[in-house]
Amino acid sequence: MDRTSLRAVGWARSLPMDREVKEARDWAREHLDSLGWTTSAPEMVDAVLLTVSELVTNAHTHAHSTAQLVLAWDNRCLHIAVHDSSSKLPSPRSPSTESLGGRGMLLVDALADEWETRSCPHGKTVTACFRPPQNVEAAP
Repeated sequence: MDRTSLRAVGWARSLPMDREVKEARDWAREHLDSLGWTTSAPEMVDAVLLTVSELVTNAHTHAHSTAQLVLAWDNRCLHIAVHDSSSKLPSPRSPSTESLGGRGMLLVDALADEWETRSCPHGKTVTACFRPPQNVEAAP
């Protein structure tokens, strides 16, 4: 086997603005369950689902856009990517006691092992990476 090759598994879902964020979480949970993580790494599953909620909510609320959600597992990292049609890149900001919002990217920053944003010709993609604990192996 060529050790430079990489085996990956992934799933994609489009979530129009009229869809609830819960639908994104439920869909992601099904795929995390197929990796065996709902029983072997429940704390990480909670962090991933909260990140999915925040990123899809940002696409719907701030970008006023359909959220294109992609989960990809490459045997090292679970990548959660959400694409929307806004070119404005998110960044963590200090929460205000005057506002109910503004904490989403702070949560993503605290939960994910790393995250990044990339501009695209028709918007942007925000990707968060989660590395499972050493003792957790995902099903193929």
